Amino acid sequence: MEMPPIDAELALAEVRARREQVVDTNLVPTWFWPSVGGLMLLFVGAMESDVAWLMAVGTIVYTLGLGAVILAVVRKARVQVRFELLGARGIGAILGFALGLTALGVSLGFMLEALSVPFPAFLAAVPVAVGLTLGGPALMSYLRKLMLSRPLAGSR
Repeated sequence: MEMPPIDAELALAEVRARREQVVDTNLVPTWFWPSVGGLMLLFVGAMESDVAWLMAVGTIVYTLGLGAVILAVVRKARVQVRFELLGARGIGAILGFALGLTALGVSLGFMLEALSVPFPAFLAAVPVAVGLTLGGPALMSYLRKLMLSRPLAGSR
């Protein structure tokens, strides 16, 4: 018995809607990026203060805060995205994003240190935090489009 074309179209639309729901559920939420950036600035600022109690408090706040942020994201995700859905381009985009921000922060920090600018690590971390805040959601948007562009039937 053959399925009528309208039923096939409706079934395919349902599969696409479910896939979109799975992809959206597993993307890192927008609030994650400024949260991590802010925690990073707090930590770097505390470390650069050279004040023992401030360094201790900054470390504790950073550790607990980052743990809470990550736990909130992990609890929200109901399923894990498989490599086949993300693909090499998705992995490359994630690695490129992380490597780019790391290179920016480290090179800027060394340059500011060489110029004897006060608080070079903190000042170098500011554009990295901005990059996380602005670039993180852009990365998630790219990954969403990439995952939704994959064929519905994958190889097994």
